Amino acid sequence: MATCPHIDLNNPDTFRGGLPREVFSYLRREEPVYWHAADAATPGYWAVTRQEELDYVSKNPLLFSSAERTCMLQNPTAEEIEMMRMLMINMDPPKHLKFRRLVRSAFTPKKVDSYEPRFREIARDILDRAVVGGRCDFVTDIAAELPLIAICELMGVPLERRQRLFELTNIMLGMDDPDLTTSQEDGMNAMMEMFMLGLELAALHREDPSSGIVGTLLEGTVEDEPLTDDEFCNFFLLLIVAGNETTRTVTSQGMRMLLEHPQQFQQLVDDPTLVPDAIEEFLRFNPAVIAFRRTAMEDTELNGVRIRKGDLVQLFYGAASADEAVFVDGDSFDILRNQREDVRNGHRAFGIGQHFCLGSHLARLELTAIFDEIVRRIRNPRFDGDIQWLRSNFINGIKHMPIAFDVV
Repeated sequence: MATCPHIDLNNPDTFRGGLPREVFSYLRREEPVYWHAADAATPGYWAVTRQEELDYVSKNPLLFSSAERTCMLQNPTAEEIEMMRMLMINMDPPKHLKFRRLVRSAFTPKKVDSYEPRFREIARDILDRAVVGGRCDFVTDIAAELPLIAICELMGVPLERRQRLFELTNIMLGMDDPDLTTSQEDGMNAMMEMFMLGLELAALHREDPSSGIVGTLLEGTVEDEPLTDDEFCNFFLLLIVAGNETTRTVTSQGMRMLLEHPQQFQQLVDDPTLVPDAIEEFLRFNPAVIAFRRTAMEDTELNGVRIRKGDLVQLFYGAASADEAVFVDGDSFDILRNQREDVRNGHRAFGIGQHFCLGSHLARLELTAIFDEIVRRIRNPRFDGDIQWLRSNFINGIKHMPIAFDVV
């Protein structure tokens, strides 16, 4: 269990400015299953950075559990674990599959594709507002808006409350960022406010049933039983948070890479049909989620390394999405990569296995709608101030990114 003192994947500052690609490259090459020592706040764990091992862990959920100590990176108490297990991402089979089946019908490609005209309308409205004056904060004025409006409409949340949902999401995911939250209590209060909104929507649905996702959840059953209020609120929380933060992050990081590679932005301007290829590279190069965690349920081995029952295993999706065994020069950003390599099926931005992201098709549709509009409306985009990074070892986020541009 040799450890390298210069490797600290617990410190949120390690991820300031982007993924620590040199560290990930070293680990993939030298120790793809690496023992990361504990610190004052975080227990020790096995860091998995290569795709072969990440896929094995992800596809064996009974051996590597999401429920035992949750998939989240903090060190929850026994009481917190019981509450967190109500979230579908913290369930194992067969329970996970039963809950997943309930909501899956709302996210089929056919159902999601039916939202495309509305998403494109929203994207046009967003750019209409954002391009005025030739400068904006890309994160708050463009990247955050479409996923937030989309998930509000899909979940039946009044649009005038979207700004509050944006704030609550930031608080819950910004526990390590002093600009966003100051205590664990703030995060719990934000979650309770989200729960209260969920209960309010459930009551409205019972008075006036709708055909949206809320209706799917409230009228469906798990083992012939309807969801309890707590189960519904946890679904609501997961869908709201995952439905706006992750796509916002990939949109922001994707635009950042285009600003840093202006010739690639021009390629999209010259040939907008390349936007879907670019989106796969955005997802591969900067996935929204940095890592999730699993717990070994019995003694086993991973790449010849002995894993003991109870050991924590942490999966680094951005590291696996640059794996040299899968991608040529994976630490380089190239929107044309998808024309040479199977990026769509190669990256792990959405995970793999039974916990593969239910909203992947929705995210791709939103990303396509907003970047189609960006490429149509903006020329010569450039940084117009310093980037403010989310301080987090969990979400690969950007809080603010001032840009200037010419308007078509």
